[in-house]
Amino acid sequence: MNTEVQKEQSMVIQKKMLGEHYEKLARARKDGKKVVYTFVPGNLNELILAFDMLPVHPEVNALQSGMRKLSGDYIQEAEKLGHSEDVCTYVKCDIGMLKKGNLGPTGEPLPEPDLLLLSYTGCFTFMKWFELLKQEYNCPMVMLQVPYQGDGRITPSMREYTARQLREVLVPVLEQVSGKKLDEARLAELLASSARAEDDLVYVWESGKHRPSPIDGYFGGVYYIGPIFTAFRGVPGCEAYYRALRQEVDFRIAHGMGPTTPEGELRQQKYRVVVEGPPNWTSFREFWKIFYDEGVVMVASTYTKVGGLYDKGFRHDPQDPFNTLAEYCLGCYTNRNLPARVDLIEQYIRDYDADGFLFNSIKSCNSFSAGQLMMLRELEKRTGKAGAFIESDLVDPRYFSAANIKNRLESYFQMLEAKRLAA
Repeated sequence: MNTEVQKEQSMVIQKKMLGEHYEKLARARKDGKKVVYTFVPGNLNELILAFDMLPVHPEVNALQSGMRKLSGDYIQEAEKLGHSEDVCTYVKCDIGMLKKGNLGPTGEPLPEPDLLLLSYTGCFTFMKWFELLKQEYNCPMVMLQVPYQGDGRITPSMREYTARQLREVLVPVLEQVSGKKLDEARLAELLASSARAEDDLVYVWESGKHRPSPIDGYFGGVYYIGPIFTAFRGVPGCEAYYRALRQEVDFRIAHGMGPTTPEGELRQQKYRVVVEGPPNWTSFREFWKIFYDEGVVMVASTYTKVGGLYDKGFRHDPQDPFNTLAEYCLGCYTNRNLPARVDLIEQYIRDYDADGFLFNSIKSCNSFSAGQLMMLRELEKRTGKAGAFIESDLVDPRYFSAANIKNRLESYFQMLEAKRLAA
């Protein structure tokens, strides 16, 4: 295996952005900055930044710990404290990391929160997670109650209910904690910047419809979503990142190139696959290699939509800040019912001309894994395409069996080849 990881310019930009953010967090107390802990789905980054506060995302800390091979020890630490093996491993990793000094990826301790902001978007675990964090930190907590799309659509009353909470509940808390009044002009400026970055991200996603696909919409996609799903949506650096990414994609399209993998360009694309479910982070590169060694490109995925389905037309609107933030929270993938998820995956399979689709069932993530076998069978019936089903976990290395997954996938790729020959 090539040990030199191939990186694009956009990845270098992103790494610099992340490093600077964690440096700001390390200096937060010294610089008098207030810190908000919140989650990726339904995150209100523009509102947080409008109060000049710094966001921390516990699930991002957990996945970074997984990629740095630290999560196993953190999870075992949490289990020693009584947390069950069946609890979401993001939660256990975060609790274990907290108990072992709460060191961020730069090696500096993360600051304690001044506010716990729970934007609830369909994942019940988030509520229990913040209950645990509330026991650890002496700070206020506020919950934005986002109605679930039980009927598969956003109604005006759902939007108004959420927007009213933003105005009447959340903003007063942010004003009290930050010591500042909301600057609505600043909020509008941040939202306008978000919309411009979102345009470029959607362009990148839809480039996967080309042959060959210039992107990997799953493994590469988790890098593409980094800035816009976390601490950077709304700032000029985020716009610059997505401009650079779009330029790279345009170059690859113009030259008939495939996406960049850790071992270089994916030149020969035998199969195009759509993916449902998060990736495994503890063996991320090994997991990805199974696919690019077989010439498989992931043209679209649902996991890369957990922080917003911009490719379905949503953009943050600076002219209507509270309603647009409400609609953003309501529309996240985790807030959609199972029929709506099936419809979305079916559309991806058709729009991206996929040869098949894959479900990566995450042992400890009920938000994704519940109902997946039913979804897989329904998609096979609707599309006539073959689906694959594998099992792993988010950040628990005990639940990633490379040999087992490789064997299942090789059998699946043989099935795709047989269906192609038969056709």
